[in-house]
Amino acid sequence: MTTEPARKPAHPSFSSGPCPKPPGWSLDSIDTRVLGRSHRSALGKARLEEAIERTRALLRLPDGYRLGIVPASDTGAMEMAIWSLLGPRPVTMLAWESFGAGWVTDVAKQLKLDAEIRTADYGQICDLGGIDPACDLVFTWNGTTSGVRVPDADWITADRAGLSICDATSAAFAQDIDWPKIDVGTFSWQKALGGEAAHGMLVLSPRAVERLESAPAPRPLPKIFRLTKGGRLIEGIFKGETINTPSMLAVEDWLVALDWAEGIGGLEALIARADANAAALDRWVQSSAWIEHLAADPTIRSNTSVCLQFADRSDAEANKARQKAIVRLLEGEEAAFDIGAYRDAPPGLRIWCGATVETDDIEALTPWLDWAWEKTK
Repeated sequence: MTTEPARKPAHPSFSSGPCPKPPGWSLDSIDTRVLGRSHRSALGKARLEEAIERTRALLRLPDGYRLGIVPASDTGAMEMAIWSLLGPRPVTMLAWESFGAGWVTDVAKQLKLDAEIRTADYGQICDLGGIDPACDLVFTWNGTTSGVRVPDADWITADRAGLSICDATSAAFAQDIDWPKIDVGTFSWQKALGGEAAHGMLVLSPRAVERLESAPAPRPLPKIFRLTKGGRLIEGIFKGETINTPSMLAVEDWLVALDWAEGIGGLEALIARADANAAALDRWVQSSAWIEHLAADPTIRSNTSVCLQFADRSDAEANKARQKAIVRLLEGEEAAFDIGAYRDAPPGLRIWCGATVETDDIEALTPWLDWAWEKTK
């Protein structure tokens, strides 16, 4: 295709983080009453607690699970969990993309814990069989940089003695997470609901709380990692009393995202929208000769961070240059923003298909991808 397509996506933002804002979003939708007020004021605390409780309801967390707002996005939440909870038991680490590899570095090289490490190349997941239920387990549910996800949580035993710690940041609100199999879950606001960056959320099961209170971390912890005081859980963290000062503007923006999610029908509707977007993109991939899914197996393919690679992979350097040229060209045309593959992944494209993206925009995007491919020959 050398003729420029007639129609552009109405919203050309396809970044995998920060992700597109919810449809219809505008600054006018932000409630400004709390801006300039203390987060510890009655109003500030009420808004933080509302953000927690409405998020809990949207995710359908089990009774007894705690949810709190923590510093430093999903990374902060995961670091808090790893440094606070790991140590009493051996650890099984599963890594199939760059962020999972980062957790391996923390556990094996920084904390120097006894760990079994299983890894897989981009586009694949490692063997999920035979995981020792006596060990703690750390994994990502959805590989944001590799386009893969676990097919389910059936491989995690219900009667495990160890804790399961899951980085769920590109899966929450777009995939059906089996929360009873998860003892610690983390995610950030800037992913599937298009919130703002810098704030993470931490999910703790009763088993995780019991570990925190009965087996304190065998290492010094900085203030922003501390979840206990005097051997007891700091319950205020899970009621809106944040460890450090949050951005109340980001909190209000998150409440707007929750308004939208609840208004379209909740979790089922969010998952259905992401599935429809991924299906629309897949139809184009199946008809294309120059692009392929990085995750060849559809049973482990993400419906949010869809990663694609060039079909001809004989010259990696040429493909890197082609990727950059395509991304620049489409950005200049305002047809697509931020769709380059992650820097450590094979050259190609990464297109966010989460619920805040409209399927019409995915369908409008694909002719532009073909056009850019031809233009950059």
